[in-house]
Amino acid sequence: MGTVEYTPTGRATGPRSGFWRRFGATFVDGLILGVITFVFIALIKGGGYAVGFLVAISYYTYFEGGPRGQTLGKRLLGIRVVDFGTGGSIGYGRAAIRYVTSIVSAIVFYIGYLWMLWDREKQCWHDKTANSVVVPESAYPVS
Repeated sequence: MGTVEYTPTGRATGPRSGFWRRFGATFVDGLILGVITFVFIALIKGGGYAVGFLVAISYYTYFEGGPRGQTLGKRLLGIRVVDFGTGGSIGYGRAAIRYVTSIVSAIVFYIGYLWMLWDREKQCWHDKTANSVVVPESAYPVS
């Protein structure tokens, strides 16, 4: 897989995605999901928020749990989510857990997101809970 190497314990040690690329991808995904949620709110009022949440969890689970490991925002920015140990897909179950815990990462001043700035593997809290890392697609190309 490109410039990826593995430690004796089997951990992938290739390059990791930086803060601004991850931020940009999250921003793009937020715009997409925001528009969809806005439409549901306009159509079904209070229930639109619940439908928007279900759409968001489905979106992240489907795209990040699939073989590419990329939402539309991540694809645009050339990054992807991979399993920390194998460099492969994290699967749908772990992608759902990753999304739900990303909400926890945001609750207190986004500290769970900012965690990547001083973490050796550049993992946010939701990466740690799903045992995943976000990497440049160039180093971990989609098979």
